[in-house]
Amino acid sequence: MRSWIGRFLALAALPYAVVVAKPEQIRGVSSPIFHYYLQASPQDPTIPVMGPEASSEYFNIANGAIQSANSSAYLTVGTDSTSYKTLTLSASAGTPGWALEGDTIITGTSSEWGRQLNFLVCKVGGSGSSGDDLWQVYLQTGSDVPAGKTCSNYQSLHLPCLC
Repeated sequence: MRSWIGRFLALAALPYAVVVAKPEQIRGVSSPIFHYYLQASPQDPTIPVMGPEASSEYFNIANGAIQSANSSAYLTVGTDSTSYKTLTLSASAGTPGWALEGDTIITGTSSEWGRQLNFLVCKVGGSGSSGDDLWQVYLQTGSDVPAGKTCSNYQSLHLPCLC
């Protein structure tokens, strides 16, 4: 019978690892989305936004997909010709290649975008009875930003601290 150390070493020697995170919130860590959380827009549930923790969704990250534990929708990347790629929440897992680097959400090196960890957020709502500001989230592969919008480039998205 193998000891637990032997079983661990045998598993560690496998040529691949499947990263599975329990349902977790995904949060911003710098202004203007510091401690805002990924969720579906209240106006359009197919649009992912960063918003207040009270309306945050929880996500499963496994096998290259990010799926909402609240709605079962998958986070997918659009095919925009700009460097910012529209993210959507859809019924199918159209985007393979999501990964974790520590607690940071990235697209993996094997994805069609390569390793990307930068996101763009653009303001879509103001303060009021429906809550705090909301910021639409895009995958950023360059430095383009939508004209006429208040945006913040080079944002990163994270799981809660894995300390």
